Amino acid sequence: MVDDKRKIYCLPIIIIMASSNPYLNQKENDLEKAVEHFQEEIKTLRTGRASPSLLEGVQVEVYGTKNPIKALGNINVEDSRTMVIVPWDKNIMKNMEKAIEDADLGVGVVNEGEKLRITIPEMTEENRRNMVKKLNEKLENARITVRHVREDIKQEIEEAEKNKDISEDEKFRYLKELDAEIDKRNEELKDIRDKKEEEVMKV
Repeated sequence: MVDDKRKIYCLPIIIIMASSNPYLNQKENDLEKAVEHFQEEIKTLRTGRASPSLLEGVQVEVYGTKNPIKALGNINVEDSRTMVIVPWDKNIMKNMEKAIEDADLGVGVVNEGEKLRITIPEMTEENRRNMVKKLNEKLENARITVRHVREDIKQEIEEAEKNKDISEDEKFRYLKELDAEIDKRNEELKDIRDKKEEEVMKV
């Protein structure tokens, strides 16, 4: 007969996950915005093929206020090198034409009275390489933004440890989590950049 006092009970082990990084959480939106801004910016880089995204950043001044061109008419792709914009208000045709020309997108614009015809010139090897150069510049600007956010978070964490709001161990853990998140964001930016370069260089 076994003495009950000598029985060994295997109790379930409860693992408590480490709490999330509050300093990183506060700035997570800023990191997200940096990635989103980069995605929006590179939409306007010409790839040699007609796409409404090329006009994404074009703002048209109408009656004293600026509006995105896509909100002022229908944009239709006719073929790989041609788009047609049919404005809902024919009185703003000149404004739309000027906005596209001022955007310096490297496209041709012809006012046909009822619509604007946008022609996309065939890209040379030099054009493509220039586009990739601009792409890399925009990537670097996005990385600088991410770096600035990282520095702000790092400073807050170090200040918190200095003020005894967190322990030294917490500081090192938060900094490690921060670096992992920044690496992830930079990798995300690189993936977006690589995909766009593939589009630009595709003949």
